Amino acid sequence: MSRAKLLGVPSRSPAPAHLTRLEIRNLATIATLALELRGGFSVFTGETGAGKSIIVDALGLLLGSRSNPDLIRSGADDLLVTGFWGEDVVSRKLTHQGRSSARVDGEVVALRELAEVSQARLTIHWQHSAQSLLSAGNQRALLDSLLLDELGHYHAAYRAWQNAAGHFERLQASERERARQLDLLRFQTQELSEAGLKEGEEEPLRAELVRLSNFESIAAGASEALELLSDGEISAAGLVSQAIRSLNAPARYDEASAQLQAELASALESVQAVVSELRSVAEDRAPDPEALAQLESRLSLIGKLQAKYGPSSQDVLNFQVEAERELAALESDEQSAGTLEAEVRALRQIAEQAGLRLRTVRQKAAAPLSEQLLNVIRQLGMPHARLEFELRPLAVPGPHGSDDVSIRFSANPGEGLGELADTASGGELSRVMLAISTVLGASTPSVVFDEVDAGIGGSAARAVADQLSHLASARQVLVVTHLAQIAARADWHFKVEKDIEAGRTISRVRLLSGEERLEEIARMLSGASSEAALLHARELLAGPKRIPEPKKRGAKALS
Repeated sequence: MSRAKLLGVPSRSPAPAHLTRLEIRNLATIATLALELRGGFSVFTGETGAGKSIIVDALGLLLGSRSNPDLIRSGADDLLVTGFWGEDVVSRKLTHQGRSSARVDGEVVALRELAEVSQARLTIHWQHSAQSLLSAGNQRALLDSLLLDELGHYHAAYRAWQNAAGHFERLQASERERARQLDLLRFQTQELSEAGLKEGEEEPLRAELVRLSNFESIAAGASEALELLSDGEISAAGLVSQAIRSLNAPARYDEASAQLQAELASALESVQAVVSELRSVAEDRAPDPEALAQLESRLSLIGKLQAKYGPSSQDVLNFQVEAERELAALESDEQSAGTLEAEVRALRQIAEQAGLRLRTVRQKAAAPLSEQLLNVIRQLGMPHARLEFELRPLAVPGPHGSDDVSIRFSANPGEGLGELADTASGGELSRVMLAISTVLGASTPSVVFDEVDAGIGGSAARAVADQLSHLASARQVLVVTHLAQIAARADWHFKVEKDIEAGRTISRVRLLSGEERLEEIARMLSGASSEAALLHARELLAGPKRIPEPKKRGAKALS
C-alpha cells in the first residue's frame, strides 16, 4: 500500500482484502515462481522435502522475519519476495552479504515499516508459534480481546494514578537534593540570562576579531593597491584616461572605436569606485584598544559557556530553555506537594475501582469463552480436555488490571488442571492455537498455517479440516499440510513438486484440479494411486464443501 494509504487516505480502487499474488526469486530450491492466490481455503501439499514450507518462509520475510543468507538459492546473488494485494505491492530483497532492503509500492522503506504493513494483513501460525500461548501476557490478551472498552477505561485510570504517583515520588526526594538542584538551576539560568547569548553571533564576532588583529596588513595592502591604481606617477587610472583620450579622434569616424572608448570609460569609473573604497580602508584609524578588548571578552565568555553547556552556541541556548523549564517545574512542585498526595490517594481508589469492574467483566466473559474453546478442542482429538481462565487477585493493581490471568488446561482424564507449559504437548498446543483462531477469529484478512496438523489423524483430522474450512468463510486461509482429510476440504489445492534440471534441484508449484487432485489425495492417503486409495480420495472430495469464488488463472513456475 502507498504512503497515502498508510496515512489513511482513501484510494480510488480499494485493494483486495487477501493476498492475490506471490512472486519468489532465488529462494532455496525455487528459482522463479509466480503464484496467483484466491480467497477462501487453499492447501499446499507435496512429497516430503519438496519445499512446501518455502512458501511460508517467503511470506515470513514479508512479515519482517530475520534475514538468513542461507535461504538464497545456491549460485544466485540475492533473493526477492514480492506480495500483491491487488495493485498494492510489498517486497523484500536479501543479499549474500546479509543486507536486506524493503519496498512498499516501489518506495524504499525501513524493514519495520514493511513489517507493519504486512502484519496488518497477514498472520502466520508456524509449527512453533503455538509456543506464544505459554506467555501469561498472551493468555490474558486472549480474554481481554473481548473486553476492549472496559480495558481501555482501566488503562486510563491506571496511567493517571501512576503519573501522579511518579510526580509525588519525585517531590518526596530528599529536601537537600531538591534544594541543591534549585540552587544550581537558579545559578545556571541567571548566568545564561545575563550573558544574553544570541543565535549566530559568534561567527561575525570572530570575523571582526580576525580583521582588527590584522589591521596593519590590511591597511598596507590597500595603500599599495592605491599606489598602483591611482596615486603613483604611473597608475592604472592614468593609463586608462590616456587611452580614452587617444580614441577621441577615431571615435568620431569609427563606430567600433567609439564603442571601445565607451567601455574604457566604464572601466575607469569602476577603477575610481574601487580607489575610493581602498582609500577608506587605507586611511582607517587603528582599532580602539577598548573595543578590541570588549570583543575578545565577549568571545571568551561565549567560549566558557560552550565549555560548560555546549559544545555549540545552539546547544547553550537549548540548555538554557531546558534549565528554565526544570526550574519552573521544581518551583511549582514546592507549591503543589501539599495537594498532590491527596490526589494520588484519590486516583489510586479510582484505579482500584476500575480494576474491580474489569475483574467482573473478565469473570463473566471467561466461562463462555472457555466453553467455546473446549467445544472446538474436544473435536480436535482431545475429547477429555478441560480448559479454564484463572484470575488471581494482585495485592496492588498492575498495568493490566487487578488480577493475573492465565489458562489452566488438562488434555487427559484424571489429570488436574495446570499451566499450559506443564500440561500440553507441542501437538496439543497447536490444536489449542487452532481453536483460538477459529473461535476468536484471526486479526488479519489472511491466515497461514504451517503443518499445525502434525501428529493427528482420523476424526481429529476431519475436525481440524472443519475448523479451517469454517475460518476460511471469513478469511483467506493458506495451509501447508500432509493430511488428505484437510486437503480434500480446500477450495484450491496447490502441489509443490521437486525436479532436477541441468543438474540443479528446482521446486515448482501448480494448481491441481480433476484427476490430478484425486491422485494427489490418494498419494497422501497411501503413498500410491491404488484403486482403494482413489476410492477413498473420491469419498473425501465428495464430502462437504464451501462454495469457492470463480476460478482464475493458476500459478506459473518458471525456471
